[in-house]
Amino acid sequence: MDFMTYISENALILIPALYIVGMIIRGTESIPNKFIPFILLIIGITSAMFLLGFSVNSAIQGVLVTGAAVYTNQLFKQYNKRE
Repeated sequence: MDFMTYISENALILIPALYIVGMIIRGTESIPNKFIPFILLIIGITSAMFLLGFSVNSAIQGVLVTGAAVYTNQLFKQYNKRE
């Protein structure tokens, strides 16, 4: 199942944007890494609602793009992991 089919084309721009925001937050020492996905979720839902309009579908799009951004980060981490 390809979950990218569920993400609206208009919301795809949020995936790299959230990824970059996550990397910026990760660079700050004051925020623990365990809180980054929650912060990105709030930013993702808010951004999707402003981009797509205030609706339940927009909130769902925000959750999906945040999941894709966090998943992408995890893919890079696992790929670069040395065993």
